[in-house]
Amino acid sequence: QVQLVESGGGLVQPGGSLRLSCVASGFTLDHVGIGWFRQAPGKEREGVSCISSTGGGTAYADSVKGRFTISRDNAKNTMYLEMNSLKPEDTAIYYCATDSQYAYCSLDGSFYDGWGQGTQVTVSS
Repeated sequence: QVQLVESGGGLVQPGGSLRLSCVASGFTLDHVGIGWFRQAPGKEREGVSCISSTGGGTAYADSVKGRFTISRDNAKNTMYLEMNSLKPEDTAIYYCATDSQYAYCSLDGSFYDGWGQGTQVTVSS
């Protein structure tokens, strides 16, 4: 069964940090592009970050550049999103996603064919 399971979300104060993890099962991450997306209440889904299948290409939304870092550990079949200097506007449900067809790095969610169930991140004092 193909599955992506996120963890690591929670409540954090502004300026704090969280590390999201996404474990894949039923397939390997070796040859897929991966991405992190988020959706805040009343807003459209937003591409946060992505990394290509080779790890050689990454991209970040302007709103998170310099604060978030995406990474992948193919040996553990896991992807990560390190989030630092969190702001209240980072509050959202965060989703990991995989692109098995193109294996690119894209912040466009339409390229992705596998999605996790989401993990809530709340930044508030």
